Amino acid sequence: MRYRGSILSGLLKPIDRRQFQAIVDRYDGNAYDKRFDSWSHLVSLICGQLSGASSLRELEAMWKANAHHHYHLGVGRLRRSTLSDANRRRRPEIFAALFTVLAGQASRQLRAEGEELVRLIDATPIMLDRRVQWARWNGRIHGLKLHVLYDLKADLAEQLSITSATTNDVTFTHEVPIVPGTTYIFDRAYCRYAWWAQIDQAGACFVTRYKANCRIRRLNRRPIADPEGDGFTILSDTEVERAARGASGFELPLRLIRIKRRGGKRLTLLTNDTVRPAAEIAVLYKARWQIELLFRWIKQHLNIRRFLGTSRNAVCLQILAAMIAFTLLRIAARLYRCALPAIRFAQLVGACLFVRKPILRLDKPPEPSPSARRQSHPDQLAFAYP
Repeated sequence: MRYRGSILSGLLKPIDRRQFQAIVDRYDGNAYDKRFDSWSHLVSLICGQLSGASSLRELEAMWKANAHHHYHLGVGRLRRSTLSDANRRRRPEIFAALFTVLAGQASRQLRAEGEELVRLIDATPIMLDRRVQWARWNGRIHGLKLHVLYDLKADLAEQLSITSATTNDVTFTHEVPIVPGTTYIFDRAYCRYAWWAQIDQAGACFVTRYKANCRIRRLNRRPIADPEGDGFTILSDTEVERAARGASGFELPLRLIRIKRRGGKRLTLLTNDTVRPAAEIAVLYKARWQIELLFRWIKQHLNIRRFLGTSRNAVCLQILAAMIAFTLLRIAARLYRCALPAIRFAQLVGACLFVRKPILRLDKPPEPSPSARRQSHPDQLAFAYP
């Protein structure tokens, strides 16, 4: 009988095993846990993410119950103590490098040719228990921050960084590559004038919220061709420049756009884009809400609220495994042209991880066995061969 892989094996196909092994060798990832190698560690954490396992004991029991799949997945046995040791000692850089490779692969697959490049930048808190003594308190949360560079058109995270809760959001901008022709959208937390100048010099644009301590000088008012937009009204569009002293290296034209949302709240946007209409810039900033939806989806449907370990290394590995699992789901949904909603697709994958069926038939009943005899029609003549 022809072998048919499980849903989990189909989900893991985009990962190039040779490329992953090269990453492991680069960081000497199997130095301490040779029996439980990096691949087994990765697959077990992805399995825990998608199935919603809330403890090492639960993950170990599920792993043992599906031991007949281990050979085809290329993984080994799992014990709680072994997984705990691996979470404490294996370097998170291995999973981070794999995420970068998968994100680049997914971005190329999901982005349509000729589409405008738009990147969203934001951070979300990762809450940890007060008993986790190494975590820092920043006045609002006790835990970590997950910084994300989000590809709006491809609808996936392109780059991420995990820092302490006390780390300023603007530090992530040092890691963000500036691509010419790209529009970067972020909120007031990313106010760094030198970085804004670098974006402009690279031939890219940015759209952000105006910060009150940013001293500006108004120059000319621009005409507004279409003041009404999707849920907002353009109040004014003004050319401005920075009025602060010592602003060398930041001499670039800016626009100050005031808008009024349907609920009555007013926003003031600042951008270096002198070409787009004001309404289009307002629509771009409105799209920033997509990264908030990404954070909510990850926290609600992946396992990053209860952690399998309390060390910083274990927490970082689980967050990275969650982002890798999310990227694999996005690749599979687009590759197999799944028409299911993203939430329903993730739920079905979690419920059918070890079911041997194609991902394409994830929401379909099992196919009839070809070896089973079909029921003949009562009016049909049957032949009995000796």
